[in-house]
Amino acid sequence: MGYKVWIDQDLCTGDGLCEEIAPSVFTLLDDGLAYVKEGAKVYSDPGGPEGLAVVPDGMEDATVESAEECPGECIFIEVA
Repeated sequence: MGYKVWIDQDLCTGDGLCEEIAPSVFTLLDDGLAYVKEGAKVYSDPGGPEGLAVVPDGMEDATVESAEECPGECIFIEVA
């Protein structure tokens, strides 16, 4: 069972906790908002629900922790 994740940039506070907790899943860009990524590909155009990234094996717990710790409650996880 895998996970997919996306960020609602309209809710993102740019706090960066997600990137600290799971840097292989999340990144902050120059606009100060967080985006999901798969390897080198950043889902920033478009972001939001169309920017759905596969969570790498072994990063499921960190991704869930990122969603739980996010002050903007903008991280959404889907079971694949």
